[in-house]
Amino acid sequence: MSLKDRLFNDMKIAMKNKQRERVSTIRMARAAIINEEKSKARDLNDNEVIEILNREVKKRKDSIKEFEKGDRPDLIEKEKNEIQILLEYLPEQMSEEEIAVLVKEKIGELKASSPRDIGRVMGKIMPELKGKADGSVVKRIVEQYLQ
Repeated sequence: MSLKDRLFNDMKIAMKNKQRERVSTIRMARAAIINEEKSKARDLNDNEVIEILNREVKKRKDSIKEFEKGDRPDLIEKEKNEIQILLEYLPEQMSEEEIAVLVKEKIGELKASSPRDIGRVMGKIMPELKGKADGSVVKRIVEQYLQ
């Protein structure tokens, strides 16, 4: 079953169970997927759907930061709940330790040694970690090793 089909089926189940927040979150994700499909004029594969879901999670994390500045705990909680729902459809995220092991490996392969090499290392490692790790976390770890 494709990820899009899973989202659709889960939305139907959530509607039957009257889980409003879950329904609205899945609808939002499906709308983002449909908009992307329309702009590309083709169906998306699971990897592209994962990219969109990651983008939606990132939007919510950014919103949480803004709501914290505005002292809006009600909206912070709503965004956190939406993130949890979206994470159910994403591959399991790698731990920082696992990322660090891969970063060390890539730095060794590329013989990177200075902060100028960050872009080169990121360019090689991100395709392997796509959907499995947050890019900002990977960048922070790469920067630590290339200081």
